[in-house]
Amino acid sequence: MSTKLTTREKEVVRLVSLGCTIGEAATILGLAPSTVDNHKSRAMAKFGTNKVALLTRRAIKMRVTSLNDRLTPTEKRRSGRKQNGWN
Repeated sequence: MSTKLTTREKEVVRLVSLGCTIGEAATILGLAPSTVDNHKSRAMAKFGTNKVALLTRRAIKMRVTSLNDRLTPTEKRRSGRKQNGWN
């Protein structure tokens, strides 16, 4: 199991771990939803999991995100969310 994520995989994992849907993450990153889903799937394979909860735990452990992480104002505006993550 390789845990070396690409920069884009880290971005996707961070957004997913903050509760963003694939569509929201795609809008924030300016990518197609299928591309975001592919990045998420590859990251999950690298972390050896098929559950988003475990992906989030591994992302925290690997310091891709933290419990204090929140969506930036720009990310929040682009996604159309009222909450900023971990809510």
